[in-house]
Amino acid sequence: MGFQVSVQPSQHSFQAHPEETILDAALRHGLCLPYGCRDGVCGACRGKVLSGQVAHGKATLDALSEADRRTGDTLFCCAMARSDLVIESREVDSVADIPVRTLPARVHSLTRAAPDVMIVELKLPASERLQFRAGQYVDILLRDGRRRAFSIANSPHEDAFLQLHVRHIPGGQFTDHVFNTLKERDLLRLRGPQGSFFLRSDSHKPILLVAGGTGFAPIKAVVQQAIAENCERPMVVYWGGRQLADLYLLQLAQEWPAQHAQLRFIPVLSDAPAEQPWNGRRGLVHRAAMADHPDLSGYQAYVCGSPAMVAAARHDFLTLCHLPAEEFFADSFDFASDTLAAIDILPPTDRKVGQYE
Repeated sequence: MGFQVSVQPSQHSFQAHPEETILDAALRHGLCLPYGCRDGVCGACRGKVLSGQVAHGKATLDALSEADRRTGDTLFCCAMARSDLVIESREVDSVADIPVRTLPARVHSLTRAAPDVMIVELKLPASERLQFRAGQYVDILLRDGRRRAFSIANSPHEDAFLQLHVRHIPGGQFTDHVFNTLKERDLLRLRGPQGSFFLRSDSHKPILLVAGGTGFAPIKAVVQQAIAENCERPMVVYWGGRQLADLYLLQLAQEWPAQHAQLRFIPVLSDAPAEQPWNGRRGLVHRAAMADHPDLSGYQAYVCGSPAMVAAARHDFLTLCHLPAEEFFADSFDFASDTLAAIDILPPTDRKVGQYE
């Protein structure tokens, strides 16, 4: 059984299960209430219960006094609905509303997903959580002042760990460290969230998502958030790699359509050897999307991959498939070369150093 929660002044509403916090339920439905630690300490999620009953959970009297509770104040990261509710809370409407923070993070796990792809899970301190939109990225801060940017591959409603997909670049300062010397429980420093790549929820248009290589990471976050929200917009995901090993989470992506009736997934290989068994699509991933969608005039497109792939997709989608320019959203990564001084400063765009092929 769930309870209906209505938010004022936005008049948004969502269902909350008795065993989940109001914040978790809101995030699960794609509503971004403000929060920080998600542990009842920082007070960033404080709001009011205008009507209905809540259990305050693990909120301590130091963080939420008896007087606060009597006047309807609560901490949404701790409170759980015990009836239908009307609450008062600000909502995070844009990435500009989310504070960018510098935090330590401990390596929780390292999983070799492909010969040249490592899935890194980071754990923040117990009293800290990073608020972000699905599709954004963090900078890993290196000791010499340089940065490496990686998209967050998990969705905000599953933020116990931050998942990064790191492709190995031989000779790369950070990726060599990840593949050769980084260990579980090592500490890193990160700064984020960064970037303006996230699903625009104010549109009802069908969604085309195109990923190349580890550009799959932000697409994964966006798709899993849409599934959690029960998004009703049709979605089609194209994921391209040179060879089969480049589609390092293929089984996961193939499971998505069973979880979301409106979603289709199409893998594409551009350079698979003739002897490799492959009955799927071949060629450039954005060209496969164009073949299936020659008219994109009624779509939104989200594209993640190398600068060359993103540039080609933008040109071809806009000029050949009639996609409106304002409906093209991209996340383009450049590799860092440690011989170039330019990597010391990240340009102020979503074009990032360090991840994609």
